Amino acid sequence: MSINLNAMKQYQSVDLRSAVETASPKELISMLVDGALTAMAKAKGAIERKNISMRTEQLNKANDIILGLKDFLDHEQGGEIAANLDALYDYMVRTLMQANRSNDEAKVQEVMNLMLQVKSGWNAMEVPA
Repeated sequence: MSINLNAMKQYQSVDLRSAVETASPKELISMLVDGALTAMAKAKGAIERKNISMRTEQLNKANDIILGLKDFLDHEQGGEIAANLDALYDYMVRTLMQANRSNDEAKVQEVMNLMLQVKSGWNAMEVPA
C-alpha cells in the first residue's frame, strides 16, 4: 500500500489547524511547549547523526517557540512568576544558541530538562474557566 505523503502532511496540517482553533489559551501554551521539546529532541538526534543543517533548523525552531512563549507572558498579572519565566526563557535561548555553535547535545538536554519542569508546572496549574 502506497501512502501519499503530501496528502498525509496536508491532513496533519488541517488537523493541527483545527486543534489550534479550538484550543484554550492553556492548551495553546502546552502545544508550544510540546513543539519546543519535539524540536529539541530532533536536534539531539541530528547532533548524533552529525546532520548540521537539521540541527540548526530544529534548534532555531525551538528558539522561535521559546521566544513565542516569552511573548505570551503577562507581566502585569504574572508578577514574579512571569519575571522568572522571562529570565528562564532568555537563558534557554542563549543556551540553545551555544549548543548550536558548539554542537553540544548536553546543552540541548539541559534546556529540555528545564522545559520539562516548565511543562510540569504548567500542567499542574489550574486556570479559571
